[in-house]
Amino acid sequence: MQALKHRVPPPLVAGLFAFAMWAISFVVLTVEMNTVARLTLSAATVALGIFFCLAGVVSFRRAKTTVNPLEPEAATALVSSGIYAISRNPMYVGLALFLLAWVMYLSSPWISIGVVGFVLYMNQFQIKPEERALKNIFGSEFISYQAKVRRWL
Repeated sequence: MQALKHRVPPPLVAGLFAFAMWAISFVVLTVEMNTVARLTLSAATVALGIFFCLAGVVSFRRAKTTVNPLEPEAATALVSSGIYAISRNPMYVGLALFLLAWVMYLSSPWISIGVVGFVLYMNQFQIKPEERALKNIFGSEFISYQAKVRRWL
């Protein structure tokens, strides 16, 4: 399992979970939902996910630090303003929101287990290694930030 630690790009992880959720949706019960409501809720959730992802990228670009989640040790600045004052991992929140939108689109509450699986995977194999790297780089500054701002929301 060590081999998975910040080695798989998070968008690919989300895509694999989305694929698994889609496959599972064929064998679990769905909920009848008005198509317009279903599409509207899905689209609104995707829009919120896009906001979180883009706000995270913009904050990193402004700070002139790496956006590459596979190389957290390359960080040159601790970003704690903007969207990072709300969430330590807004880009991952955005990906989780995409998966939640997928749950709504597929009209199957049972596949929401995929969102939970994504969060658990990201916590273990992406976020914890990133946090260790950031503690090594920024020390008490990161620990203070970590105490103030939640990991997800």
